[in-house]
Amino acid sequence: MPVVTRIDVALAKRKMSVNELADRVGITPANISVLKNGRAKAIRFSTLDAMCKALDCQPGDLLDWVPEDGL
Repeated sequence: MPVVTRIDVALAKRKMSVNELADRVGITPANISVLKNGRAKAIRFSTLDAMCKALDCQPGDLLDWVPEDGL
């Protein structure tokens, strides 16, 4: 998948746990893990907004587009 997440980097920079982010965003730690590990097929803008507020960052700090081989 060409869109990769950098949620783990944002969490590490802020010394924040998945559980703390989940509490601040209002979703389960399991769902944060799905997003963090790149297993999600989609993300709601409201969730992305809440994550950016909780981490004090921009969406581009959490998501990155990487071209697939052969493009």
